[in-house]
Amino acid sequence: MRRICVLLLTDTLLVASCKKEKSKKLALGDWVGKMEVSESQLLPFNFTLSLDEDGKYLMKMYNAEEEITVDEITIDGDSINIRMPIFEGHFTGTFTETEMKGNFIEEGKERNVPFSAVYGKKERFEANEDAAVNISGIWETYFKVNTEDEYPAKGIFMQNGNTVKGTFRTKTGDYRYLEGVVTGDSMKLSAFDGSHVYLFKAQVTDSTLDGTFYSGRHSVQEFLGARNEAFELPDADSLTYLREGYDKFDFSFPDASGKMVSLSDPQFKNKPVLVQIMGTWCTNCLDETRFYVDFMEKHPHLNIELVALAFEYAKTKEKAFEGISRLKERTGADYPILLAQYGTSNKQKANEKLPMLNHILSYPTTIYIDKNGEVKKIHTGFNGPATGEKYEQFKEQFAKTILELTQEESGISAD
Repeated sequence: MRRICVLLLTDTLLVASCKKEKSKKLALGDWVGKMEVSESQLLPFNFTLSLDEDGKYLMKMYNAEEEITVDEITIDGDSINIRMPIFEGHFTGTFTETEMKGNFIEEGKERNVPFSAVYGKKERFEANEDAAVNISGIWETYFKVNTEDEYPAKGIFMQNGNTVKGTFRTKTGDYRYLEGVVTGDSMKLSAFDGSHVYLFKAQVTDSTLDGTFYSGRHSVQEFLGARNEAFELPDADSLTYLREGYDKFDFSFPDASGKMVSLSDPQFKNKPVLVQIMGTWCTNCLDETRFYVDFMEKHPHLNIELVALAFEYAKTKEKAFEGISRLKERTGADYPILLAQYGTSNKQKANEKLPMLNHILSYPTTIYIDKNGEVKKIHTGFNGPATGEKYEQFKEQFAKTILELTQEESGISAD
């Protein structure tokens, strides 16, 4: 805390005394935060503040059905720092009882987004007029349109009055729990999950979307969509595969103690192995890790091993392992998470570390290996709970694959 020093002058003595300035307090209850993704665009999200049993501030952020608990909030005078769970991002700035102002910073990614928040219960987006259309359904969508980097996505939305919830699925994952409104012929959706800062705005008709996607302040993409209930993305099991000339998958990367770990180690011998290619900065990877942890806890009898290869933004090895340790602690992941790369998550560089793969298209990617060391399947990306039916389909397929790998006859469920 800051100290205030007071000088007291007497007839014979100059006395200096210091006392602590009491930290200001934050109003408890509903707040709305806003991220400045461009000079003209603000991304809103809702959160609440409360006190835990020890009298410490507790923050809960909301995106549709998603609830994220933040329990690392430090205050010094009128300064505040809010550290996100698992991810390296944090808010830093100043505050009064009913306002906050500062920046959301991710040092490893060298990203900085201006942030503000005000106390009070408010809707994420104001609906100034009735919705002119209802966008519920499936939308065939293309991002970065008319560029060499154009890519497809599947919009999945449910609208009730002005309110819209849903997500965009891509070949590599999903764009989180999106929440927003349709007001007139304008769609507005946003999500902030402690890492990704997503804002989608579009003009809509009964059959088309024409919009802009802001990802923090570092990326702006144009997108176009058309209603298409039959649209499907490519099969996630067909996108990544072993290159010609390779019949095995292998690696050798260090754990936190510096020990090099590879698939030839005794712990993996004669066992099916799942190799998770991931990063601690990746929210889809976090969803997948939580799924794996839950699955293994429900099926402790399975003779199967999990190992993760982390590709990290962190600038130093120490910071990278700090992020890995934080992920393991927060998720309960007790399987090895090795450091494959730090300083960048560049996929081309990642491919150099794993040359047997045709490419690393997505974080996460999981390689399914049988007890003889043969690659049985490679699943690209992860469609998490925000994708609804697709997530349920994945869980069923995952359980089936594990049955095949372990040759179990029954007793396996992904639920």
